[in-house]
Amino acid sequence: MNKHSRLGAMMFLQYALWGAWLPVTARYLSASISDGGLGFSGSQIGMILGLAGSIGAIAAPFIAGQIADRYFSTERILAFLVTTGGMVKWYTALQTDYQSWLVLSILYSVLYMPTLALSNSITFAHIDDQENDFPKIRVWGTIGWIVASWVFPMIWLQTNLKIQLMPPFLVGSEVPDVTAKLVDALKFSGAISIIYGAFCFLLPNTPPNTDASEKLAFKKAFELFKYSSFSILVISSLAVSIIHQIYFLQTGPFLSHIGIPDSQIGPAMSIGQFAEILTMAYLGYFLKRLGFKKVITFGITAYFLRYAIFGTEFFPVWVMVISQAFHGFCYAFFFAAAYVYVDKIAEDDVRHSAQTVFGIIILGGGPVIGGWLSGFLQESYTNVFYDSGSEQIIFDYSIFWYTLAAIALITTIIFHFSFKEQRR
Repeated sequence: MNKHSRLGAMMFLQYALWGAWLPVTARYLSASISDGGLGFSGSQIGMILGLAGSIGAIAAPFIAGQIADRYFSTERILAFLVTTGGMVKWYTALQTDYQSWLVLSILYSVLYMPTLALSNSITFAHIDDQENDFPKIRVWGTIGWIVASWVFPMIWLQTNLKIQLMPPFLVGSEVPDVTAKLVDALKFSGAISIIYGAFCFLLPNTPPNTDASEKLAFKKAFELFKYSSFSILVISSLAVSIIHQIYFLQTGPFLSHIGIPDSQIGPAMSIGQFAEILTMAYLGYFLKRLGFKKVITFGITAYFLRYAIFGTEFFPVWVMVISQAFHGFCYAFFFAAAYVYVDKIAEDDVRHSAQTVFGIIILGGGPVIGGWLSGFLQESYTNVFYDSGSEQIIFDYSIFWYTLAAIALITTIIFHFSFKEQRR
């Protein structure tokens, strides 16, 4: 197994364990107890999936980035973090109260969030052409996400599978108590994590830089703000990561609202990952032909288009589902391109910390604000009616998605007219 193959397998496992649980968790947490869920409120779900992840991302530069850049080989740190995180995720699946979910989710994020940047930096440390090689390796993460989000419902939530033309191509009848079984996705993720931890010992050795003059790697990484291009990218990333986080908080319940069965929510959302495979494969070509500014601008524009379609109520259900293909452009043209740009301007002895400093914004500040904003907008756009003496609660998804589309449009304009590409 050559070096690039091992890096591709690393990315596969890195995102498979995430794709196994994230698409369906919001649906499980929001479903009523009588339906098999936990009945948490929108604000509580925002705290679990937003604040918890943010704490982990903010801690990442000071824990994993510093340790990987100065003290221990990165692949060993990665092995410890994902193995321990897998155990925490499995234990979380056994809990039913809000307090336990919040505390365990915070602990899990402290363990998992640093691994996103570390897997990127391991890849960058062992490739020669960032624009071409990184997308080709990172695309295996997308494939891992798809496989995990498809396999789980096929083997656990459905029976009598039959072929169909739409993804996931194999669907069947839902098993009894299907909503309650969504929580087992966390156990599935935990098992993948433990396998991933063992695989890390097969990764290329990525030793720390023990000869660096600046012992605090994350401190030197913060000096990237001297580049105006990095500052503009960070500001734009904050806005994008807010609406990106809300996608995972609200799309599952939204698809259920428009009639998608619970067992097909994960596979339906994976359409975005299919598009991501194509866009990631050609990301290097577009970066070299168009440059970072145009590619990233298009990535932000894709957020606007997706949310604008979500908010247009007269579109049929299949259009809402297919429109998730924009997610491929959202991730590859914005996030993946941004990761490559950060590596371009970071000095070699702080590459791990540079990725984690950037991760503070996209995985820290953005999600915590996104979690709060999601709950705030849900409460603001929820109306209570009384019909024949019974209370009817209706969440206006249309104005909700249009609000996110407006944020994306404003961010697109600001980035396009402010960003000037700089290189180290």
